[in-house]
Amino acid sequence: MKIILTEKITGLGTIGDTVEVKTGYARNYLLPNNKALRWSRENVALFEAKKAELQARHENARKSAESKVDAVKNAKMYMIRQAGDTGQLYGSVSSRDIARTLKEIANVEISSAQVMLGSPIKSVGAFDTKIALHPDVIVPIKVYVARTNDEIEALVAGKVLTFGTKKVEEAETKEEVKAEATEEKSEAVAESEKTEPAEEK
Repeated sequence: MKIILTEKITGLGTIGDTVEVKTGYARNYLLPNNKALRWSRENVALFEAKKAELQARHENARKSAESKVDAVKNAKMYMIRQAGDTGQLYGSVSSRDIARTLKEIANVEISSAQVMLGSPIKSVGAFDTKIALHPDVIVPIKVYVARTNDEIEALVAGKVLTFGTKKVEEAETKEEVKAEATEEKSEAVAESEKTEPAEEK
């Protein structure tokens, strides 16, 4: 579908650009949220008449976003979650979770679409992501996910958490002992087979 952008969209274009997008994207997101107009001669004329107003609105939104940058940068994005012995979460941390946490601890309200996370977080650790407060104002943040506050503190201090190491070592030792026992038994049987015929004679 051919549309006229009425605000800057990251990766798509800026105010006044005429672009082709998928019909579903236009109908479900851009048009209902007043981010674009269907392309037509009438709408081109309408856009030109409102261009100054739209640009002023864009600039005000950018300034508003810039005023929230420090709050986002200083937000302690600590997520306590249940996880297994290997560090895998029982569930995940999504863009929606991050947006909700930012609202709770920094009073910065954003949508999950403004969290540039990519795929959900599914393990304990420290993760880099970005918050798009505005197409021109993108703030990098770090999200810490752990099972306890002590683990969070360790991650913040730059330590790497290890999981299941002791159990792995124990399992390897047991396997080695088992293998040695099997080998000794095999050697004993072989030795016995060698000596038995001699005794019969």
